[in-house]
Amino acid sequence: MTTASPSPLPRVAVSLPLIIVCGCLVALISFGPRSALGLFLAPMTEARGWSREIFALALAIQNLVWGAAQPVAGMIADRFGTARTIAFGGVLYMTGLLIMAQAESALVLHLSGGVLIGLGVAFSSFSLVLAAFGRAVTAEKRSLAFGVGTAAGSFGQFLFAPLSQGLLDAFGWQETLYILGGLMLVVPFLAIALRGKPAAYVPGSGIADQNLGQAIAEAFRTRGFILLTFGFFVCGFHVAFITVHLPPYIADIGLDPKWGAIAIALIGFCNIFGALASGYIGGRYPKPYFLSLIYVGRAIAISLFLVAPATPLTVLVFAGTMGFLWLSTVPPTSGLVAVMFGPRYMATLFGFVFFSHQIGSFLGVWLGGRLYDQTGSYDVIWYLGIGLSIFAALIHWPIREEPVARLAAVPAE
Repeated sequence: MTTASPSPLPRVAVSLPLIIVCGCLVALISFGPRSALGLFLAPMTEARGWSREIFALALAIQNLVWGAAQPVAGMIADRFGTARTIAFGGVLYMTGLLIMAQAESALVLHLSGGVLIGLGVAFSSFSLVLAAFGRAVTAEKRSLAFGVGTAAGSFGQFLFAPLSQGLLDAFGWQETLYILGGLMLVVPFLAIALRGKPAAYVPGSGIADQNLGQAIAEAFRTRGFILLTFGFFVCGFHVAFITVHLPPYIADIGLDPKWGAIAIALIGFCNIFGALASGYIGGRYPKPYFLSLIYVGRAIAISLFLVAPATPLTVLVFAGTMGFLWLSTVPPTSGLVAVMFGPRYMATLFGFVFFSHQIGSFLGVWLGGRLYDQTGSYDVIWYLGIGLSIFAALIHWPIREEPVARLAAVPAE
């Protein structure tokens, strides 16, 4: 008598609330520690005898690697599933933080704090979370869902800036990096709820079939996608420069260094509301015009901050204003990618847009350290940030918020 082999266990459906909650926690944990690394600049450079440029270059490499790896992470997530990709990223992130704590040479710092953490963030960041949200919700709810995911990353910045400063004060920079590294062990477990990948092509759906290469080629033939990619470069330049160099800048202008941690935390706190508002606005008003207004707002905020008296109040006003404008670019930017090309290859295509963001981040962080070491001032980089804001406002305005011709006749998903 033969016995039938047992049937494979059925996959248990994951509820939308669980997907949203776990995705937000992944975004929070992956974005939080790396946004607080600017707080380690002073203690690590003093302990190791490094210049600011050496430390800034490590974080610049991190941003560049994050951006270069993001399209690859998107392709892997689109092919093999989001959960496995994010779990792998969490392990890389943890490894980078633990080795960074032991770094005694610039090379090891650049490999750990730069390359490994950059790869870890790329494979576990909110970009993949947003793509998972894009699959899980309807087209009408995507902009708001993207806002919620972005707000979670901002809450990570708000939470980890004072947490990291408190740990630095209590235990020192090395032990703090160990603690942050250990926290990354939670990420693979949270990623389980995000399992899945884009649906396969459905014959007779009215949409032409497409492989990944064709999707990428279509995107780079689309004028709006190119403009969006250039515009997101500016966002990265601003965000990375301010995250890393605002704390030491605040100390340089004669204020207590604690205001640097407070400013970074306040930026993250205000962007919780800025991202949520951006998701809401982006779902109801033209996203390209909204993005232009965000960049105009940044130019005004930076200009006023530079001419205002150096006081804790001006720091708080600047941080709060930039917080509302901080990652409020992400929901409309990712939303435009979804509108133009649909959700099937969103992780990959948004990865390319995000690569441009991280090239801007690399230049913002590295040039900040380089120009400071050469001139003893951050003035040039601030003025460059104002000019780039105006550039971004101009190039977003003509973007058309509409599907490519391949999707134009098909109802939104």
